Amino acid sequence: MNPGTLSLDAEALYTQLKTRVQTLLTPQTRLVGVISGGAWLAERLQKDLNLSGEAGAISSAMHRDDFAQRGLSNSRQTKIPFDVNNADIILLDDVLYTGRTLRAVINELFDFGRPAKVQLAVLVDRGGRELPVQADVTAATITLPKTQSLALARDPTGRFHFSLET
Repeated sequence: MNPGTLSLDAEALYTQLKTRVQTLLTPQTRLVGVISGGAWLAERLQKDLNLSGEAGAISSAMHRDDFAQRGLSNSRQTKIPFDVNNADIILLDDVLYTGRTLRAVINELFDFGRPAKVQLAVLVDRGGRELPVQADVTAATITLPKTQSLALARDPTGRFHFSLET
């Protein structure tokens, strides 16, 4: 894989993720996406799977283990428009890497209540875990050097593509 190029089709992976997430749905299921790429996935899945209500969006900012260095970002804040207690939560993220962001958002999620179950669905697992975090559903698994960063992006029409930075 050359720096700046990526042969992953984000739209095709989204279709795979949608099919796999659909198998996890229960009447108590609520979608929560990690800001920003995961929140975009949750919003679109909420619509495409004809789920009632609104998906949640969750920020890792307040529970990061590097908060002292990073501080608060200017990104969206957590918004969970439903009762978390006893819900089956599907937590969505675009790229799973070290596991540190997910540790932080799980802590944030439990600030809102005690879900019955939390499952993780990711578009891409790039390996490199620093914490014992594993996705229940993954659309693709790739390997990237530590010097590269992969993120989901979307165009003005809502179509997904990946951004690869070195």
